[in-house]
Amino acid sequence: MRNKKKIILPPQLPPDISEDEIEVSDEDKAFVSENKDYAGFLSALDTTSITKHVTRVADVKEDTLEALYEQRRKKSSQKEKEGSGIEVDPVDALPIKDSSGNLHYLKAPKNSKPPENDLEEPGQDDEDDAADKGIVKLTKAERRAKLKKLKKEAKKHGKDSATPEVEVQVEVEPTPQAAVLDEVKKDLTAEEGFESKKHKLAELGIALLADPEANIKSLKDMLQICKDKDHAIVKLGLLSLLAVFKDLIPGYRIRLPTEKELEMKVSKDVKKMRLYESTLLNTYKAYLQRLAALEKQPSFQHVAFRCICTLLDAVPYFNFREDLLGIVIKNISSSDEVVRKLCCSTVKSLFTNEGKHGGEATVEAVRLIANYVKARNCQLHPDSIEVFLSLSFYEDLGRAAKEDDKNKAKNKRGKKRKDHEDPRQKKENDKKRSRQEQLIKTREEVAADYKAVAYTPDVMERRRMQTETLSAVFETYFRILKHTMQSSAVRSEANLGVSTGASEPYPLLAPCLQGLGKFSHLIDLDFMGDLINSLRKLASGGGDTDRSSKCLTVSERLRCCIVAFRVMKSNLDALNVDLQDFFVQLYNIILEYRPGRDEGEVLAEALKIMLCEDRQHDMQKAAAFVKRLATFSLCFGSAESMAALVTLKHLLLKNVKCRNLLENDAGGGSVSGLIAKYHPEASDPNLSGALASVLWELNLLSKHYHPGVSSMVSSICSMNTAHSNQVYLSTITPQQAFLDFSLEKPGSFKFQGDIRKSNNKRKRGTCSSISTGMEPSEYTTSVDEDEVKKKLSAHFMVLRDIKENQRLRAELHSTTSSIELYDEYKKQKKKAKKPQTKAKRVG
Repeated sequence: MRNKKKIILPPQLPPDISEDEIEVSDEDKAFVSENKDYAGFLSALDTTSITKHVTRVADVKEDTLEALYEQRRKKSSQKEKEGSGIEVDPVDALPIKDSSGNLHYLKAPKNSKPPENDLEEPGQDDEDDAADKGIVKLTKAERRAKLKKLKKEAKKHGKDSATPEVEVQVEVEPTPQAAVLDEVKKDLTAEEGFESKKHKLAELGIALLADPEANIKSLKDMLQICKDKDHAIVKLGLLSLLAVFKDLIPGYRIRLPTEKELEMKVSKDVKKMRLYESTLLNTYKAYLQRLAALEKQPSFQHVAFRCICTLLDAVPYFNFREDLLGIVIKNISSSDEVVRKLCCSTVKSLFTNEGKHGGEATVEAVRLIANYVKARNCQLHPDSIEVFLSLSFYEDLGRAAKEDDKNKAKNKRGKKRKDHEDPRQKKENDKKRSRQEQLIKTREEVAADYKAVAYTPDVMERRRMQTETLSAVFETYFRILKHTMQSSAVRSEANLGVSTGASEPYPLLAPCLQGLGKFSHLIDLDFMGDLINSLRKLASGGGDTDRSSKCLTVSERLRCCIVAFRVMKSNLDALNVDLQDFFVQLYNIILEYRPGRDEGEVLAEALKIMLCEDRQHDMQKAAAFVKRLATFSLCFGSAESMAALVTLKHLLLKNVKCRNLLENDAGGGSVSGLIAKYHPEASDPNLSGALASVLWELNLLSKHYHPGVSSMVSSICSMNTAHSNQVYLSTITPQQAFLDFSLEKPGSFKFQGDIRKSNNKRKRGTCSSISTGMEPSEYTTSVDEDEVKKKLSAHFMVLRDIKENQRLRAELHSTTSSIELYDEYKKQKKKAKKPQTKAKRVG
């Protein structure tokens, strides 16, 4: 078959516009008037021939062309009947200007019924445009604007149109996929922003560290990042600035120039340095203000205090040290453990590393702590006062000045001797002397420059700062003692004394007593008497009554006794004070001790200092403490018992006559003393009459479940008075015994020999009983676990039996009392019935 050729008509020409509708601008008129020679051909154009040439088709007859054109016109007229284009309001859409300068407004098809799938099939508009290019339609954005306008008008007039409702449903009820995509986009944008800020911080920090003077203004940008809303970015910014400031801060305090100095002409390098220092100092100040504001917020508290404490520890000599110290000291007793430990460790590092600041920061910190204790009325955490234990004081600060004076005097004497030399020798040694003088001068200049640059001040300045520090420390300690005495007296008068197991109302007393014991050798002798009297009152409980003894805990009272003995030992030659009252308090406190409530280490330390290290002991007092310690060993665990037995054995070895307590006489010991009968309830050890008793407690302690305790008791029982000249002292102390035999320590049942011979030369002449007691036996070194289990089981069986007996006795008592009540009830009932029967008989 022969294929028919498809005839393609040329596009339709634009519509004819009358000359009245054409508006020519002034610019076009001016252009044509200027170029008349070039625009003359337009008047001679033949438009009819041009249209014929454009509308004709090659190799096609005119009749067929006319038929085709007629057919196209019919199609266009039918489309116009179906929907005529209406001109859009000029307010809703902007006009379009064609190449000829005419304005055309957008047109849209006017449909009597909107299509149902208008929103679901947005591609139909494009197909209609392709089918009919003669009608211009609205774009999507213009349609949305039109719909919004229609929606507003419908709301005003109370009319709801269908199209806005569909649009609202599309906006209000998005698909779940769209919501997930929106969330993912937000997360991605947040992560990208976080990463970009991190990179910016890193770039600024690297640039500052690479060239600080050129990029010093970048500090302000980093500080601005610290004000971001994202908490993670703020923390990173604070830590980044901390690292930058630690590297950039110079080794001196910056002093800004005065107004007169700014008016003076200086070089470019000086101007550059001034700009650098002023920018660094101002930014550093703003950074500290930001940290001070953030440390009050819980989310930034730890980071802010980490930055503050690190700066104060790294650069304590730099500007604004007072502000940093104030923040740290205010939070040294914080309830937050992390913040409190950071502040305390920073203050301790200031006290130990005085070379960084020359001691000035130490004086300021001690003053601030003293004022803080005064302001809070001594109600702080103990850690706030324990930092004083890190202080170090030098007693020989004046020796350096004295040595310098001596050297100067020697040099003067040497010069006088040299002046008396012969003139010949002077001429020969002139050259050598000149060289030596030059060397001495250069050394003196170097020493002077070093002193000017170094942080260490002069000897006189150091002495002044040390005296100020000492006065502030002891002022704080004495204030705590005074507050404790006053409050305990008030509590005793008001009958508000609590039991020793109550919570401690004096949190600063324990570290105060510990500090007094450490720095007691630096206290002025004029205050020693008052200090001993205060400690005596506190050891007795803070007052003279029995109720006042319950105001302080057992550990605190023991510490008062310990401090009193340390003060006496450090000033033994200068003081003449009777310590008998402290022995009386220790004698009474021993029975008030409770292992779960009080500190066993403090008791062991008191036994060591007051009984083991003290050389002078009265026989009555020593015997009373021996008897009291034996009774104490029966009542408590292995650690307390072992510490008491070590002290007991030490007293028996030093006081030979007290060994008569080991004799098992019916009427007591052979040496009874002035008091013929033992009084265990006596409060004074000298009036107890302990020499009239025997140590029957050792017989029970020999069957103790702990092998170390039983072996120690056997060694004590084997002591003999016949060999009184042989004195062997135990090398183990009560403190070591308490720690070694504590149940918390693993392997506490592995008892090691605690007694060794003090003199190796006296091995052969000793008695067998003493040697067996002193040397470790096979039983002490190797422990039989089965035997220990048997002893423990027997011990606890006895305890169970005691409890069971108590329970049965209580039940028996209750039943007997109920029976007695029932019998009495019956008797009263019978008595009430007898008069009634008599009255009936009479009637």
